[in-house]
Amino acid sequence: MTPHVARLIEFYKSPLGKISRALVREEIVRMAGSVKQRRALGLGFASPYLRFTLGEAERVLAVMPARQGASAWPREGPSHTVLCDPLEMPLTDSSVDLVIAVHSFEHATDAEEQMRELWRVAAPNARLIVVVPKRRGLWAQADNTPFGDGYPFSKGQLEKLLRDHSFVPEQWKDALYLPPSNHPLLLRSARFFERAGRLFGPALAGLLIVQARKELFPAVPRRRKAERYVRVQGLSAQTAREMPDR
Repeated sequence: MTPHVARLIEFYKSPLGKISRALVREEIVRMAGSVKQRRALGLGFASPYLRFTLGEAERVLAVMPARQGASAWPREGPSHTVLCDPLEMPLTDSSVDLVIAVHSFEHATDAEEQMRELWRVAAPNARLIVVVPKRRGLWAQADNTPFGDGYPFSKGQLEKLLRDHSFVPEQWKDALYLPPSNHPLLLRSARFFERAGRLFGPALAGLLIVQARKELFPAVPRRRKAERYVRVQGLSAQTAREMPDR
């Protein structure tokens, strides 16, 4: 089930949403590196993690799926939001240097077609950063966060999906060892949970973050799509004729 945009906004306004955004955004910024004069694309609901690209990137777009709904972003200045079908993005081939996908892969109606579309719009050696809920993590099992919706991934599943569609994983990171709770004591100890979780292993992590690089040749060809409109010859328009009097 795809969460509605209103629920996503409400979550990121909550105390738990604010601290989780800060922790995940640190890893995304580190993996993204310099975005100067780059063309950045946020897929799903990635706008809470895209602000660092404003002012430095050549162009920034926040693509939000029609089933989810969209919200204007950023609040100041012109909107960078695009509401469309993520399987048919209105972009030319090889037009994006950096893709950040959050609240996207776990809700994809066709994961393979989504990867083909990402490969199409990504420029040569473009970077793809994907954030997904971990299959056995607490966040994937909790109903009070948007990460509990959709299809969670294991590391092996996500790596296979990327490699099968010509994206080579280069960096992996586990994140959000903090339990998905708004309890004030837990929120104040968020940094402690992150440090302690890395010592006890990745089994306690709630999210999986990967940075992958696009290969130059597609591993799987794009499926041929049927036309949206079927033209029936027998139903073509005719000129009006007068009916004979009886």
